[in-house]
Amino acid sequence: MFNVRLLPLAICLATAPAFALEQGEHRFNTFGTVGITHLGGEDDGRSYGITGQTTDSWRGDQLSKFGAQIQYGLTDTLGITVQATAKPEQDEWKANLEWAYLSWQSTDNLMVRFGRLRTPVYMYSESIDVGFSYPWLRLPDEVYSQVQLSNYEGVDAVYTVPLSYGSVAFQVAGGQAKNRDIFAFDDMYDIDYEKVFGANISLATNDFGTLRIGYVEADISTEIEDFVNRPNIPFAGLNGPGVQSFQSIDKQKGKFVSVGYQYDNGTWLSSNEWTSRSIEADGSGTTDAFYLMGGRRFGEFLTHVTYAQLDDDAGRQNSWTLGLNYNLLPNVVLKSEYKRVDTSGGYEGVFIRSSQEAFDNALSEGSNGLLGSPARNFDGDIVSVGVDFVF
Repeated sequence: MFNVRLLPLAICLATAPAFALEQGEHRFNTFGTVGITHLGGEDDGRSYGITGQTTDSWRGDQLSKFGAQIQYGLTDTLGITVQATAKPEQDEWKANLEWAYLSWQSTDNLMVRFGRLRTPVYMYSESIDVGFSYPWLRLPDEVYSQVQLSNYEGVDAVYTVPLSYGSVAFQVAGGQAKNRDIFAFDDMYDIDYEKVFGANISLATNDFGTLRIGYVEADISTEIEDFVNRPNIPFAGLNGPGVQSFQSIDKQKGKFVSVGYQYDNGTWLSSNEWTSRSIEADGSGTTDAFYLMGGRRFGEFLTHVTYAQLDDDAGRQNSWTLGLNYNLLPNVVLKSEYKRVDTSGGYEGVFIRSSQEAFDNALSEGSNGLLGSPARNFDGDIVSVGVDFVF
């Protein structure tokens, strides 16, 4: 099966190599996705997704991306890795330097890296842009929409212990990520992450899959505000149209816990992840999410089904995803997916509300329905088709 044989190449593009390259040795690889997606079921121009690029028009800027990675051995123990991508951010394509680090293979078991690194938040964090490395065309939004930080500047250390039945790897990471972007209310805002710390442990077995447990925290600072049309009711603290603050965070601790499990024996596969996110003193409580995926290969075809759920104090989003993949070439896979998404409790989930809509919903709740407009539920049918490749 093509994708099973090529998977190690995709993993090489996405993770720290087990051993440093020899002096003068180099590797150059490219990867990417070309895909289109469409949202049906919402008839008021509603958008969906981490950056709101899934709409009722067939669009390629939610899924499509291109990348290249080069590794070079400076000495037998010291190497350099650079990974760059080009992908849309809202309505414009943007070049991104995802990785740029020096790696030092201090022993056969320990590798230390310095520079710009992937933030070890999710099970697929380091391969998030290499779609060939996972079965979906779009990763489960319920989990992967929660933390939008993809890299940081700092250091990490990966210690791997070989076992008779596989291996266990320990990773610790620390640094910061300044002047990053966060998407909210169909716009981009500045956000800083200071004192980033992460740690995870992965147990990879030869026959029973891989289990990963991770934890990441950071001091977060951001200000999300926008102009809204407020009513002029001074005694209620409403003084007409103006700039409204929706979230103001100044170096408040954000914490993220994840537990993931993967299994693939060449015929049957499964991927599952549970996460929990909290921010101290922002009043939003804890956000929990998970997905459960099972699939089976039939020759060059792969069928899979995923249930995902996102729970917030405001409500719940849940979805079912059905997927069918076909290996066109050893390094090219055609993917198609249908995803049914529903929310409850007046919760928007990963659907996008405008700032005016969010203000009107909060105003209605605060006035027992006398002002504003009540929050509503959302639902939609998302169809996605695309090609993932590695070279």
